[in-house]
Amino acid sequence: MRLVLDAEAVNALLDPRHPAERKVRRAMEAARRLHREVAIATGTLAELYRGAGRNHALDALLARESGDGLLLRDTDRTLARLIGALLAEAGASSALFADAHPVAVALEAGGDVVQTADPDDLSRLAAPYRTIVVESLARKRGSPD
Repeated sequence: MRLVLDAEAVNALLDPRHPAERKVRRAMEAARRLHREVAIATGTLAELYRGAGRNHALDALLARESGDGLLLRDTDRTLARLIGALLAEAGASSALFADAHPVAVALEAGGDVVQTADPDDLSRLAAPYRTIVVESLARKRGSPD
């Protein structure tokens, strides 16, 4: 099992003031203690590259994390087929194309935890697969983080 980060989970890592930053970091530390990969679909990175300053911050983050088991999963034909199948199975349009990337990365590994700020859409895509856990980055009431 690996931990898959969606765009908002990566955003949390880019901004130490982000409300979910500690939650994502703790999940990454737990995955590494258990010798599990932390994965990001490169299609997810396309959502995040938005200009020179932002690109530099993202590249720096990826460089820092790459030595600790970070897997950047490129969209090859196999992953593209999984993405298409997820969309078709959920009866979803291409509007959920970006959301399907982290779910597909989780699916190809046989089951993973996907951290997201969009649990409704990702849960819809992951619904047929009991081995995929969609974890919301939203704070629960009464939770310290």
